[in-house]
Amino acid sequence: MANWYISREDVKRALQLSGAPRDTLIDEVIEAASREIDKATHSRFIPLTETRQYPWPQRNGRVATLYLDAHLIAADTLTKDGDDVTAISSSDYFLEPVNDSPPYHSIQIDLASTAFFQSNASTWQRAIRVTGRWGYSEATVAAGTVTSGLDSDATATTFVCSDGSLIDVGDSLLIESELIFVSERASAALGSVLINDANVTASRTNTTFTLDPNHGVLAGEVMLLNSERTFVESVDTNDVQVIRAYDGTTLAAHADDTPVHVFRTLTIERGVNGTTAATHANSKAISRYRPEADIRNLARALAEYSYEQGGSGWIGAIGGGEATIEGKGTILRDLFERTTRRYKRTAMATV
Repeated sequence: MANWYISREDVKRALQLSGAPRDTLIDEVIEAASREIDKATHSRFIPLTETRQYPWPQRNGRVATLYLDAHLIAADTLTKDGDDVTAISSSDYFLEPVNDSPPYHSIQIDLASTAFFQSNASTWQRAIRVTGRWGYSEATVAAGTVTSGLDSDATATTFVCSDGSLIDVGDSLLIESELIFVSERASAALGSVLINDANVTASRTNTTFTLDPNHGVLAGEVMLLNSERTFVESVDTNDVQVIRAYDGTTLAAHADDTPVHVFRTLTIERGVNGTTAATHANSKAISRYRPEADIRNLARALAEYSYEQGGSGWIGAIGGGEATIEGKGTILRDLFERTTRRYKRTAMATV
């Protein structure tokens, strides 16, 4: 399942890696770290839309309480009678606990109503069905807008975003009601924007470029000039302050009128986590899912540790020669246990 709790760029920055040769391995350790967190917490930190089914009555349950086997963020529909599907109105039940939630652990019938749980005549199995968004949380941050690529085709696998600094490979995005996973990104020319500077030399100290007016380049983005990548640290009208030879590329001189490319073209997986792919007009807002800070930190630590230990042949030694260090996992184990204990879903009787 394409749900990563840390991005490729975050892990590469932490490990001080550049270039693309190790991207596949980085992606694999991030995926493994994210799934390890899911298993340890019996939860997920990017929401999944699905229908979950429960027997009725539940063993050791109460007459008016349905105990859930996963964290629930929001319920869309609640039905009883199994395949006969009788809906229970949202005004006739409570999601519990009411304080400090979501996530919710149970559903209680409002005893002031006439509603009730029941199975159909043939079986008590899979009698109650809850459709909703499941997970620990669904916190998001703003991540710009759609520039092009999604307005006419619900099967498109690439689109252009408005701000490449806000989205990384491995991010899960919400556009209207569709959840999208970013699996790669590429550069494209930024319209007719060119370098308006004849003095861009192959020098690491030459870090201020002048661009054409109305260039639209943003701080935090990566520009591609010929084959050299530069990281934009700040923007002052038409002048951009950059880090040269970024991401392992080669320092080079660039002539006046060199085209400016930015990494805003995203390769995506559509309609993930139970959502439905749809068209999205240009300028539609993009939100990026952002798991809790300690979950992100744990995912990064697990991915880094796995990468470093894999490179050592899993013998516990990282580096070589006099620079060799022992890669102890004690601190990581403490972080793992402390974090997963905090978010672990409490098991409840559901059968």
